[in-house]
Amino acid sequence: MSLRLTEAVVICAALVLNVASAHAGPCSTEIAQFEEAVRQSANSPGAGPMARQSIGAQIDRQPTPGSVKRAEERAQAAFEAALARAKRRDARGDHDGCLRALAAAKSMYKF
Repeated sequence: MSLRLTEAVVICAALVLNVASAHAGPCSTEIAQFEEAVRQSANSPGAGPMARQSIGAQIDRQPTPGSVKRAEERAQAAFEAALARAKRRDARGDHDGCLRALAAAKSMYKF
């Protein structure tokens, strides 16, 4: 590659990176760090979205495989919804709202 072509590639790359960072929201970095931590914990036993214990579980009812599966699905859906809220608020530039939604998602996830 010639020197001018190399310079042009470097300048274009810098411009692309600059444009990409201009579109990042106020808490995009925090979201990305949390998502990376979630990905890294994927193979850890017991890691994943958690929900509050149901009243039935508190009064000595034994869970069934179906009730456990439904609870896991509800916890996953609630976690995904909280993370989606954080991303929407981040895209709107709502820093405080984004951080609140991200905190809610973090409180639902056990590492």
